[in-house]
Amino acid sequence: MTAPLLRIENLRAAYGKIEALKGVDLDISPGEIVALIGANGAGKSTLMMTIFGKPRAKTGRIVFDGVDITQTPTHQIARMSIAQSPEGRRIFPRMSVAENLQMGADAGESNEAERAAVLERVLTLFPRLRERTSQRGGTLSGGEQQMLAIGRALMSRPRLLLLDEPSLGLAPLITRQIFDAIRTLNRQDGLTVLIVEQNANHALRLAHRGYVLVNGLITMSGSGAELLARPEVRAAYLEGGRKV
Repeated sequence: MTAPLLRIENLRAAYGKIEALKGVDLDISPGEIVALIGANGAGKSTLMMTIFGKPRAKTGRIVFDGVDITQTPTHQIARMSIAQSPEGRRIFPRMSVAENLQMGADAGESNEAERAAVLERVLTLFPRLRERTSQRGGTLSGGEQQMLAIGRALMSRPRLLLLDEPSLGLAPLITRQIFDAIRTLNRQDGLTVLIVEQNANHALRLAHRGYVLVNGLITMSGSGAELLARPEVRAAYLEGGRKV
């Protein structure tokens, strides 16, 4: 049996006295897309940030590729083949598209030829970015900024990509393009993905497996299809147009 690329064991994290994660267990195998769904405030983004060391885990373990990174500094984690496209995109608005992408490449260790190949891959996945390489990031549309945030993360050639709310605020057509790109990266490049997504229907249809997070605890897990079929998941996250 293949060892998980990422294993999270009994993870607890807090903001001051407020405990956001209360003993989370989760694993992701190499080449998987895993979706994490839950209501606003459930702790989804906190889990993503804790993997990167901010906030620091109170207890528990985060193991990446067999190495315990629970107490590893964030800047070192960024050089361990893990990349994050955060909620809110957080691009550099005054920098050009090309400069934003270069910032992602600087987080990894690669030579000029490797960086050029990865850049071409990103621009092939997101042709809109190729058309706007000299344009300032802050002048892009919301969908283009999301493409740029994901592209910047990909420039470090990660083995594990953390995606936090990639469809938030986007039109359905742009959302479909983003999800198609994620699927392509997984199928063609073997990229492992952990996705937090407000649109549970999209996320579970994309994912091989999923977890439901409620008040800082994992309450359900299974394949994407299994979770989509569960009445409690449909009632809480899918029916009545609710997308959380």
